[in-house]
Amino acid sequence: MIPFRLALRFAQYRLRSTRLHGIHSPFVFDLQHNVILHRGQYHAFLLIEDLRANLLDDDREISVKDFGAGSRTNAGSVRKIKDIAKTAAKPAKYAQLLFRLVNRFAPETIFELGTSLGLTTAYLASARRNTTVYSFEGCPETAKIAADNLRQLKLGNVQLIEGNLDETLTEQLKKVEKLDFVYFDGNHRYEPTMRYFRQCLAKAHEESVFIIDDIYWSPEMERAWKEISAMPEVTVSLDLFQIGIVFFRKSQVKEYFTIWY
Repeated sequence: MIPFRLALRFAQYRLRSTRLHGIHSPFVFDLQHNVILHRGQYHAFLLIEDLRANLLDDDREISVKDFGAGSRTNAGSVRKIKDIAKTAAKPAKYAQLLFRLVNRFAPETIFELGTSLGLTTAYLASARRNTTVYSFEGCPETAKIAADNLRQLKLGNVQLIEGNLDETLTEQLKKVEKLDFVYFDGNHRYEPTMRYFRQCLAKAHEESVFIIDDIYWSPEMERAWKEISAMPEVTVSLDLFQIGIVFFRKSQVKEYFTIWY
């Protein structure tokens, strides 16, 4: 039932989606042309994808403590690293888009809610090495693997925050004045997603970029994405199927774009 629902949503997304010629907002057109559709390669991509390949062959097992909605394919608390890399890590296409977004908007404060094995973390940190990426992970053993991976990539600008996100996010938000860039991938349920978003929204500003992962993952996530897009603080919403991007630019007319990616 879940694959059928996702297949149906993807078909609907394709019918709604707009390609470059159909975008009339100068801000979104520029973003689509120079960031979303950009196909340039960076040295960091090769290093991170080499690490991904190694993780996909890693037969080690770890005990996973999951505070979120769980995994559809990995049943049980003991999982192989290669299975986590296959099902939980963001595909290169989208992780590299996050890299380009960080390049484009040059955030000073980056939050990543959900570290997993650290592959997406590595893309965020590689894009702007003079900025600290605060990455939150609830599972101690997963956090340990992520920390090892980030050390292997020589990325010293990540502060890995371990523990229940319900507690760690609140504490870390007290320590920052503003949030420039947030990637929400910590819990794929409606209530926690909305709660984390509202908490971070309090530290957002006009140039902030918030990205919500897996907006069609479940009916709960679809509901969360619709409500987030409708918030009065959100002026521009971009639906790229696997992720949703929102902006808070007061100079922009409120618009919603479904963009082919």
